[in-house]
Amino acid sequence: MTARESALSRRTFVKGSLAGLALAGASGSALYGCAPQSQGDGANGAADAPADQIAWSQCNVNCGGCCVFQWHSRDGKIVYMESDNTGDDALQARACLRGRSMRRWLNHPDRLTKPMKRVGKRGEGKFEEISWDEAIDTIASELKRVIDTYGNEAIYKIYGSGMYSATGNPSSRLLNVLGGCLGGMYDYSTNMLSAALPFLYGEDCGPYDNVFASSMTEAELHSDLVVMFGNSPAETRMGGANIVWDFARVREAVKERGGRIVNIDYRLNESSSGHPDEWLPIRPGTDAALASAIAHEWVVNDQIDLEFLHTYCVGYDEETMPESAKGQNKSYRAYLMGEGYDMVEKTPEWAAPITQIPADTIRALANEIAAAEAPFIMQGWGPQRHTNGEDTSRAICMLPILIGKIGLPGTNTGQREAGPAVALVGGLPSLSDKSTVEAAIPVYQWLNAVDHGEEMTATNAGISGVDKLSCGIKFIWSYAGNCITNQHGDINKVHDILQDESKCEFILVWDTVMTDSAKYADILLPDAMRAEQLNMYTNGYTEYYAGVTVGGPAQEAPGECRPSYDVCADIADKFGKRDEFTEGKTQEEWIQELYEAGAAEDADLPSWDEIREQGVYKRELPPAIGLEAFRNDPEANPLKTPSGKIEIYSEQLADIAATWELEDDEVINPIPVFTPGFQGYGSVTDEYPLYCAGFHHKSRTHSSFGFIEELEQVARQQLWMNPLDAEPRGIADGDTVAVKSPAGEIRIEAKVTPRIVPGTIGIPQGAWHNADMDGDRVDTGACVNTLTTYKPTPLAKGNGPAHSIIAQVTKA
Repeated sequence: MTARESALSRRTFVKGSLAGLALAGASGSALYGCAPQSQGDGANGAADAPADQIAWSQCNVNCGGCCVFQWHSRDGKIVYMESDNTGDDALQARACLRGRSMRRWLNHPDRLTKPMKRVGKRGEGKFEEISWDEAIDTIASELKRVIDTYGNEAIYKIYGSGMYSATGNPSSRLLNVLGGCLGGMYDYSTNMLSAALPFLYGEDCGPYDNVFASSMTEAELHSDLVVMFGNSPAETRMGGANIVWDFARVREAVKERGGRIVNIDYRLNESSSGHPDEWLPIRPGTDAALASAIAHEWVVNDQIDLEFLHTYCVGYDEETMPESAKGQNKSYRAYLMGEGYDMVEKTPEWAAPITQIPADTIRALANEIAAAEAPFIMQGWGPQRHTNGEDTSRAICMLPILIGKIGLPGTNTGQREAGPAVALVGGLPSLSDKSTVEAAIPVYQWLNAVDHGEEMTATNAGISGVDKLSCGIKFIWSYAGNCITNQHGDINKVHDILQDESKCEFILVWDTVMTDSAKYADILLPDAMRAEQLNMYTNGYTEYYAGVTVGGPAQEAPGECRPSYDVCADIADKFGKRDEFTEGKTQEEWIQELYEAGAAEDADLPSWDEIREQGVYKRELPPAIGLEAFRNDPEANPLKTPSGKIEIYSEQLADIAATWELEDDEVINPIPVFTPGFQGYGSVTDEYPLYCAGFHHKSRTHSSFGFIEELEQVARQQLWMNPLDAEPRGIADGDTVAVKSPAGEIRIEAKVTPRIVPGTIGIPQGAWHNADMDGDRVDTGACVNTLTTYKPTPLAKGNGPAHSIIAQVTKA
């Protein structure tokens, strides 16, 4: 049975121009090393051509898609790749142009190929080659020293998402075998949303499931209006194994039913490009003000579903308030009507100057949503990545709640579209039960934990598991990530803190190329990539199907690169714990065992021999409706909130606001409100008169692929600026400009375009930082995190400054 025959039919691809564009990209070009025509003699099928060896693999970086590759190798070297071509009408997990450049990454001259130790200052990027024996001895010795001196809580595995594989990141397993390390809460993608929404929908509410959100396939089937807050799948989730394909079908289906798409964004993003009628421009960070004004319109026009609110919710009006807050004008309705909190009525006229959306437009949108039979309201993860993101994420969710359009066909809960709930195979067990560490910190707080960890508590830093950290972070373990500097925030501040080696005493970085974060390593290890070893993973989390891919190796790893599993086993051996770490199994044996365990639970999965032969398996998933069970029977299916209901007013948040140690400019609200936030609306000055926000860029997945020259040629790093802001500054399209914020300065090419709201500039995130840190520190790589000020948000203690920046732009 071939892979093509085994793939199950799912849905036909979108017809018309988008399909043509997909085919153009699929057949596309030797520029990305995809086409065999560019590979020299014999590649065109000549009679004397050697037979290709084909190995299946996936794009393992964190766009969430995990698109499928077929590597073609000759004489042990990859010569070109095809993407997924299995199934006729089924989903084809075809890689986007980023994924199709993966061969450039694999065989790039900048690959790290030998272990190294630092010989210059941290961040200077000066290293000398060492042996694996010296590297492993040094790492083990430093781990032992830190554990003996400070305890396991002093070790921190820094956030990184550059590796998705069943066995690809064994770091947690090794560190747990050694007694554990300081834990990390949330993630950089959904930090504020992940912290806030459990207070609304219950403690098990997360951003990656199909229980609290509806699938895009459900919108395709039944929705007559789709309202998107800051969600651009054509940029963030490109490729055949990403939700962009479902979104294209949704657009067609909704319009065939006479409905439409509304994309609320500060840019005319790629998802709305070609469909400008779908774009509703908004000032970044003001989505909660728009949501509040829409809600106000529904109240005054009697368009809310009062029965739903009284049955399923706490805190809408005085009748549904908890006893602790009754009679104090603390309800959500009181906030909207100006009867409580700031005593300002949230009319469209109030919201218009904040959002830059005319009041009449706000009223029209409110009426359009209220009139829809099945509105599918969702938010991407950009709106919550502001300093007021905790409130924003809940405020957007209030829209379907207020009109009772939750748990019904074609509706959504205000979250991003649902991810698949099925994982056909598991991953390498982390052995978390062996950890002795109870403490965990919000992931964005690691820099504070290096600088003054012994001062951090549950009430001033949001840590969990303990009341107070016993010490600061002394050992950083960084695998397949670029979050020490590039993806973290306030790079200049990070650099300054890490220069003091009495604070963080040792940094291990493990990667494939010299990222900016890798320059801060004390020991730098070269990793083997997934195409260079047996690899297995599921379908990712951003397209609504179930699947698994098994394949490789397609070529040998270059130089002295080694699989991380084998290196971790060697480190464990230095502690006398190799057998405890490996359980007597090689990585290949683990992969087979994990697959067969999945197959034992799922009779539809191929056998091990069959999956090794066919490489990829896919199947359809039924659509999902978020909170359907709760809507159908709230008593039998209560939410995990204190009341079992949707908590518009949260007594838990009110208690946190009253007991946590907050700065004067920090506020935690028990209801979803609009607050400007640090460097948000109203914070611009004469020195920094522009708002600035980052956005995800087509040439990179976060910072992954950021060094591939060909991708940079296709989608350059450019600052978006409205002509109304560019012309007074004498800036023309293509000019090099200087962008300065309170935190730093960059150089970048200007893209002067009406596709961005006036008064705001947009900078693609993920570009690689490039500055003389002993000199002027001007970043010519144009990394947006050179401009972000390090100030964790009030509740999540998260990376809200990623999109909340004030700046000035001048011609360089």
